[in-house]
Amino acid sequence: MSVITISRGTFSGGKTIAECLAKRLDFRCVDRDVIVERAAAQGVSQEELLDALRKPPTLLERLRQKRYLYLVLMQAALAEEVREGRTIYHGNAGHLLLGGGAPVLRVRIIAPLESRIRKACEHLGFSRQDAVEYIEKADQDRRRWTQYLYGVDWNDPVLYDLVVNLEHVTVEQACATIATLVRQRCWDFDGECRARMEEVVLAARVRRALVLDPATVNLELDVQASGGTVRLLGRLPSLEQLAEVERVTWSVAGVTAVDTAGLSPAAVIS
Repeated sequence: MSVITISRGTFSGGKTIAECLAKRLDFRCVDRDVIVERAAAQGVSQEELLDALRKPPTLLERLRQKRYLYLVLMQAALAEEVREGRTIYHGNAGHLLLGGGAPVLRVRIIAPLESRIRKACEHLGFSRQDAVEYIEKADQDRRRWTQYLYGVDWNDPVLYDLVVNLEHVTVEQACATIATLVRQRCWDFDGECRARMEEVVLAARVRRALVLDPATVNLELDVQASGGTVRLLGRLPSLEQLAEVERVTWSVAGVTAVDTAGLSPAAVIS
């Protein structure tokens, strides 16, 4: 069993390929709206979540803690949604949301601009010029979003296991190629992969608990899990807050040990 993430530009064919793969492999197909709905169950607005994901960061938004809150909620929701494998997620850099430790087949779909323009005109009724402007803005916003949140270039092929160009390859051919990789068990969801995914889920749940607790809501900590051991790294406003961090971390089901050696009070960091 596998988890596949599909990254694509607007009207690049990624959604169509995801749906094709889901039928061919008998996988679940999950999009951004499903994840947003699950994340919003924590008591936040779905519309605000979508805005935080769609819009590039401005100087003002860089100073708002809400963007970090929304990102953490989305990470936890996606990890929980795909934890059992046999799932395809398309939308909003899923491979980056899950982090490098997750057992995921990372696919990028690209397509010629003219093909994308034609689809935008057909689906949205745009003129050619409007379609070009729409696609360019959407791509720019996604590049800025991933650069801001992860410090990486969304277009960098190193971020993906497979990049498929639909210029001379049909959707069916692309679907068959990806399915072949999965069936060759290169990304089989064996016991080791399941354990790694559970660690991703546990770390995401701890991070979510920290941002939702009033005592730790202002913190942006790195959370890592190995088995049931959770390691926390980052700055604390004061050592007094350490006890709160430990309390919240221990409250998450599945935590068997807490390592806070990587936490330091901001006052002692040069």
